[in-house]
Amino acid sequence: MKFRNLEAVRAIVKEATGLDITYAYDDLVFPEHMAFLIQFDDSNDKNLFCFFHVDCNPNDKKDLYSRMTEVSSENNYSLVNKGIFNLSQKGEDVEIRFRR
Repeated sequence: MKFRNLEAVRAIVKEATGLDITYAYDDLVFPEHMAFLIQFDDSNDKNLFCFFHVDCNPNDKKDLYSRMTEVSSENNYSLVNKGIFNLSQKGEDVEIRFRR
């Protein structure tokens, strides 16, 4: 099983946005309000991917990404904006769709 430093991501998100992590599953980390999510990079432990919700306000997106990039760097992580995501309910399951 691949080690993923959830505590480091939790600290970065909290410092940069004031948001708590509400859920983590496999390589995905879901903060409060779901304006964005973080994905661990399995090929580089110090690299994180960021996806913004399709409905995230462009100005908020810019501010969030700027602050998270800064805090990530201060903690020896890199953050890459990988695109957008959308959630949809499929019965009792949730489907996540990613787009670049």
